[in-house]
Amino acid sequence: MIPKIGTTELIIILVIIILLFGVGRIGKVAGELGSGFRAFREGLKGDDEKEKAEKAEKEEKEEQKEGEKKPE
Repeated sequence: MIPKIGTTELIIILVIIILLFGVGRIGKVAGELGSGFRAFREGLKGDDEKEKAEKAEKEEKEEQKEGEKKPE
């Protein structure tokens, strides 16, 4: 059975990590991780914008075809 980890254990683990890596290095890693998440979100948003642009383009072409078919 896996024992539950409490706040005391988490604090001890955090102190050990800080002692091993140092505050500066942990800050750099956290910053890089944040930048990675931001780039990932922007990439997903970019895909959505591309899909919207393609959909609008397709609708525009359909409207042009309908306009050509209807005699005025």
